[in-house]
Amino acid sequence: NINIEIERGHTLGIVGRNGSGKSTLLQIIVGTLTPTTGTVKVQGRVSALLELGSGFNPEFTGRQNVFFNGQLLGLKPSEIEEKFDKIAGFADIGDFIDEPVKTYSSGMFIRLGFAVATSVDPDILVVDEALSVGDEAFQRKCFARIQDIQERGGTILFVSHAASTVVQLCDSAILMDHGEMLLYHAPKYVVSKYQKLIYAFPDKIPSIREEIRQIPNLTVKDFLDDEETDEQSSQSEQSSENKISESTEYEEIYDPEMIPSNTIHYPNKGSEIIDPHIITLDGKRVNHLINRREYYYTYTVKFINSTSKVRFGMLIKTLSGFDLGGASLHGYTKSVEYIEAQQKVIVKFKFKCLLNPGVYFLNAGVVGMAGDHLTYLSRCIDIAMFRVQHCSDSCGTGVVDFLIEPSLKIRNMTFI
Repeated sequence: NINIEIERGHTLGIVGRNGSGKSTLLQIIVGTLTPTTGTVKVQGRVSALLELGSGFNPEFTGRQNVFFNGQLLGLKPSEIEEKFDKIAGFADIGDFIDEPVKTYSSGMFIRLGFAVATSVDPDILVVDEALSVGDEAFQRKCFARIQDIQERGGTILFVSHAASTVVQLCDSAILMDHGEMLLYHAPKYVVSKYQKLIYAFPDKIPSIREEIRQIPNLTVKDFLDDEETDEQSSQSEQSSENKISESTEYEEIYDPEMIPSNTIHYPNKGSEIIDPHIITLDGKRVNHLINRREYYYTYTVKFINSTSKVRFGMLIKTLSGFDLGGASLHGYTKSVEYIEAQQKVIVKFKFKCLLNPGVYFLNAGVVGMAGDHLTYLSRCIDIAMFRVQHCSDSCGTGVVDFLIEPSLKIRNMTFI
């Protein structure tokens, strides 16, 4: 049950549990499945990378499949010949290009499939979870190609279970469940509701699903308005920061009204996280930080039940929801062997604020044994937020301050 219009140049993320209808929706849009009822109208050349190996004849070589798929996508043999070296170079599977694809690994399938799908300069690119198969270097190459398609005004439909990728890559997102579009909204908002749904106790799922269903969906106009609002807010924020700079020279302060509005508390399974905040090294509570200074991120955990193999974690995210980095108090191999019920644990993470000016969010989580399996005992998304302000010595751009020290030499040129 879906009713949606996707404008040209828009990137739509699609999230949902396994079996929710994500892949079926894409196959209907591409035309490999026919809808039982309703209509689908597509304008432009569509190129799709669906389930692993789709569109490939396993008996043909990679080279033969490139020509076969290229013609299906509307290219003439001469055009495919002209593009072949670039396709083979992007796929980077070496001599396997002349071997039957039935001998390919899953990663090789994806490499060649993505290279072909994006080589035709599609108006609409459809990607169904395929990029999770390739190695990191190839994934980065794929995302660069996707960004190139976005910059050229292409439309992209992107299915992924990787929440941070959806938030980073997409302009909007939909949440699918049991063949129904529960929500169409901004990516970060949709991802937060998706995570709330998948981590809920089974008896809570129907009520959460109904709660999400009642949220008004946004329209294309809303997203355009949001972009204008974001730009105005950014200008207003910059003006405010300039005034702060003139009056306070960036002090470390605590603003009690700086509280996240979309915090997600997952169901507690034996512990509860309370009072998350940041303090200076001398114990002053702050949420306006100065970059290149050191701080503690701290929270208290109340243990309702006794548990074992306990680890405590944190994560820092951007305003758009992209994961920047975090840590586990005892790493991935060590843990606190046993904690009794009714005990409290104060957790501290010392960090150097190597972030450039902006607003950031914090997660907190506790992992331990619940019964006979290891799981989150408590987990909170966007439980705290903070603003980073300029350090007078900083010249960084982007998100992360790499402590770059620029230098230059000016020399006279000698002409002969």
